[in-house]
Amino acid sequence: MSQTDVGPDPSNLTPDPTPVRRSADGPRLGAPVGRIPVTKVSPVVECGAYPAKASVGEAVPIRATVFREGHDAVNATVVLTGPDGTERTEPMQPTTPLGFDWWAATVVFDTEGPWTFRVEGWSDPWETWVHTAEIKIPAGIDVDLVCTEGKAIFAAAAARADADGAPGPAARLRGAGRALEPGQQVEDRLAVVLAPDVRAAMATYGPRELVSPSPDYPVFVDRREALFASWYEFFPRSQGATYDEESQTWTSGTFATSYERLEAAASMGFDVVYLPPIHPIGTAFRKGANNTLTPGPSDPGSPWAIGNVEGGHDAIHPDLGDFDDFDAFVAKARSLGLEVALDLALNASPDHPWVTSHPEWFAKRADGSIAYAENPPKKYQDIYNFNFDADREGIYAAWLDVVKLWMSHGVRIFRVDNPHTKPVSFWAWLFAEVRRTDPDVLFFAEAFTRPAMMHMLGKIGFHMSYSYFTWRNEKWELEEYLTELTTETDSFLRPNFFVNTPDINPFYLQTGGKTAFTIRAVLAATLSPLWGVYSGFELFESAPLGPGREEYLDSEKFEYRPRDWQAAADSGENLNLLLGRLNQIRREHPALQQLRDLHFHTAAHEQALVFSKRAAAAPGTGGTAAATGAAGVAGTDDDVVIVVCSLDPHEVVETEIVLDMEALGLSSRDVFLVHDELTGQTWRWGQRAFVRLTHDDPAHILTVVRYPSRTSA
Repeated sequence: MSQTDVGPDPSNLTPDPTPVRRSADGPRLGAPVGRIPVTKVSPVVECGAYPAKASVGEAVPIRATVFREGHDAVNATVVLTGPDGTERTEPMQPTTPLGFDWWAATVVFDTEGPWTFRVEGWSDPWETWVHTAEIKIPAGIDVDLVCTEGKAIFAAAAARADADGAPGPAARLRGAGRALEPGQQVEDRLAVVLAPDVRAAMATYGPRELVSPSPDYPVFVDRREALFASWYEFFPRSQGATYDEESQTWTSGTFATSYERLEAAASMGFDVVYLPPIHPIGTAFRKGANNTLTPGPSDPGSPWAIGNVEGGHDAIHPDLGDFDDFDAFVAKARSLGLEVALDLALNASPDHPWVTSHPEWFAKRADGSIAYAENPPKKYQDIYNFNFDADREGIYAAWLDVVKLWMSHGVRIFRVDNPHTKPVSFWAWLFAEVRRTDPDVLFFAEAFTRPAMMHMLGKIGFHMSYSYFTWRNEKWELEEYLTELTTETDSFLRPNFFVNTPDINPFYLQTGGKTAFTIRAVLAATLSPLWGVYSGFELFESAPLGPGREEYLDSEKFEYRPRDWQAAADSGENLNLLLGRLNQIRREHPALQQLRDLHFHTAAHEQALVFSKRAAAAPGTGGTAAATGAAGVAGTDDDVVIVVCSLDPHEVVETEIVLDMEALGLSSRDVFLVHDELTGQTWRWGQRAFVRLTHDDPAHILTVVRYPSRTSA
């Protein structure tokens, strides 16, 4: 593998952690506070050392605390700078609870790439004057003086409108100034000068004094699939694999025999098809069925034990096909509207070519032998770990070459195996190199590990991550965890809710039957804009390796697992229709395509979870969604989805629910219609409702179809 043409000098591999700062005439971090204090700006990751995450079209909240001394009014704006250097200013609004000086705006980024934002706090003489005028003019206090001050403000604003080539606003502002002349009736003055068209003109051309900017903070805007996508995982070697009873040997499936599974994934509405490693598999210490150390002659081994005499990470297992076959597979997926994600596993079998050509790249034991991977008590004798500190330049360059090779064959998403066992500084360097030329390439962290490490992997550039959703089954656990994901880590960690993986056969699915599979699919597909399914889930596969084991019996990691998809379809014993319907609902409802706007409601029964998601009416390309209070007030065009889901796969759940109407944009007196997207039924609801969740229908996905009819007081 070539180690040339790797970009910047690999001797300087750690990204500069210094936050982005203002220009020479602006404040710097650590400088004295601005004339108008601007504090607690968000989203800011590690003081601006790393960019906050956003995607094209995503509504991103910008918040800050802005205040000043005394009683004069302050105001705040967000200044966005796009990848081309163009600036755009968006207004901020005070948010509830009042008195805390919290300001917010929700902005929509319309272009991929590196952005910055800053919050500018400023003195607002116009709002100060309005507050004074609304008190003094009706009371007849200092009327002439107040009017004189107002005329000066309007005259200056009109001059700014003239300079901007805006004759209409300039005329309205001059007319408002004339309304303050002594000849006008006092009671008419405020009605004229505070008319909506005058206020709109003043919002643009009013005075901004003592402007005090925060530092510029970075945001990286990714393509839409970094935030919203449905994933489907399968093993090509199992799809079309056959067993010969006479010779007791297997024939592997291939890329070509896997087209049927691509078509099935597309018909179920998935966006991404993820393939485990497709490289040659080592023979030394190869694992047999159920992870035994005694493989049979036909056992294929774990695809994560990568490399043998046929090649390493830059090669394809010959049983699957060659690069032409892979290119055709990617093209077939693309023709079906699917994107292929490939596993990037930084593992090597003892037979990997690099073990011979670069033995210094691997971790060594005290006796000089290469150490195999371990996670005691688990042992992975068929896998060697890399020592990234042994030959930093060589290892870094080699892995960049691997990634670029597969990028050249149409792979734009990599699911990274166990990234938490590799240096964070390596990932930061790799992502910077890839982003420099191909910012559309996405990386998905398979990191079931400590929170600090998961968070750091997100901060340094992983676009999405596995999560603890697999082990969150109780109501309090789900509410607590989702609150964290949507309000505390949302600027740097995008969770992908996989319902199962080849490594994890959740206890919940082992005993709950079809109802349990339905519940977990509904929760994953509606709680997170990113979710995924490992094939076999739709067939209710759940047999464990043994009591108390979260591993599959006859795991596909170690053997071929061809499935009789047609028989399952004919019998109706599968979840294909449900998975397809869930993905269709997600596509139809913007509320389910975002992470942040999630609100939990009250259900009396501890086994009933009720939550809503809301997406504001589209503000227009590059615009803003209006900032509101803690919950806000939805408009009639907002997309609102309410999910009511049982958490008990064994018992019928009946319960009253109480909705937080403000979170839905309604009042406690409103009555509205809800439509169940799963069953097609429609009900008339108010703040309180009664639900019955059964084994066949353990969940409602409800959309608000008509806003609202007001009941009598």
